Amino acid sequence: MPRLNQTITRWQGVGLIATTLLGTGVFILPQLTIAAAGDKAIWAWVILLLGILPLAYIFAELGRRFTHSAGPAYFVERAFGQLPGRIIGLLFVFTVPPGVAAALMMTFKFLQPIVTLSDSQTLTAELLVLLLIFFVNRRGLQLSGRIQMALTLLILGVVLAMMAAVFIQPPVLTSTAAVSPATPHDYSHIMQAISLAIWSFLGIEAITHLADEFKDVQRDFIPATLFGITLVGLIFIGCTWLSMMAPEHPLAMVAVFEMLFGHSGRWVIGVLGFVSGIATINIYFASLSRLAWSFSREGILPRPLQTLNRHQIPATSLITFITLSAVILIISYLEKMDFAVMAHWVNGSFILIYSAAMLAAWKLLSHRHKPAIITGLIVCAVFIYCLGSAMLYALVLSLIITIALLAQQLWKRSHLVEKSAVYHDSPTDL
Repeated sequence: MPRLNQTITRWQGVGLIATTLLGTGVFILPQLTIAAAGDKAIWAWVILLLGILPLAYIFAELGRRFTHSAGPAYFVERAFGQLPGRIIGLLFVFTVPPGVAAALMMTFKFLQPIVTLSDSQTLTAELLVLLLIFFVNRRGLQLSGRIQMALTLLILGVVLAMMAAVFIQPPVLTSTAAVSPATPHDYSHIMQAISLAIWSFLGIEAITHLADEFKDVQRDFIPATLFGITLVGLIFIGCTWLSMMAPEHPLAMVAVFEMLFGHSGRWVIGVLGFVSGIATINIYFASLSRLAWSFSREGILPRPLQTLNRHQIPATSLITFITLSAVILIISYLEKMDFAVMAHWVNGSFILIYSAAMLAAWKLLSHRHKPAIITGLIVCAVFIYCLGSAMLYALVLSLIITIALLAQQLWKRSHLVEKSAVYHDSPTDL
């Protein structure tokens, strides 16, 4: 049986996880949560981090015990059978390309303070980024892990430097910099902030597709996952605290950086935000290509997707879904589609995947994991409540996938019956 290239160390895993979650929202989402929850925005991030850690722990435990490139799809198949597992897997497969398109459009927003691009120039640049991601991924994740760990440390260093500068010499704030206080005993604003912050933690499941490429998955996978997620949560909390100093600025982190260190904020924050968004997209393509490779070997997806290159990377699968994402980008450009709407569709699909994985964990893991599983299910329920009607896309897509898989099974059975009938009806040689 062919194996994927096992190169990821614990600290490279931390970098992959952290940059996957920091992604497109690291310098934007904190300001949006302030607009929603006022001076209680930090509490929204604290609550979200405390809720997400048990869910992340269960994903990590599943990834460690049931290491497989199919990730959550494999967990669900082990727990409930082949059909549910394939539904979850294909839900991920057909959710990532529009999610990548939305993430790329969000990522390029970081360049607006730095350079002015027309819509056609932006599309061209986005397509070139997809090409770059292919060349980075085709040699494996060791290079990506090193780059993304360095990026995580750089983002952490910038945030810590800004916080230290505030304590050493607080900036002079204008009268418009005050954050509006939240209404006492009204928790709806905190819930609204959490619904926005959810985007930052969508991606936990992606790392389970890469568990098979850790050098020592039994020792390193759980610590890498939990440390990476905790680090991300603390960075978001720090960015929220800093953003409260310039909540009315179009990009608060840029304004605060420039108050503290001069007029280079648009370059530092813009470039870091842009590169972090690209890193997130990179990991999603890596995860998707591994899942498609696994499904092609099982006959669910076309056979050519199972081809590995000389680096033991599913390059055919990788280029196929990068191409599909490029097509969606072009369609979104032609149809003037809103990336925020596409992002909400993606969120709903991932919450279904999370929920299915938690239910699978209930059957697959021991009783001592039950409290964490229950907490994870509660977190998923809160996410579903926050997303509301955006869940409809995920439910319709799941229904279409289910019907297609059932039709595939019926076709295979009828084909086998026809072959059997032809064999029995054929004359025998005497």
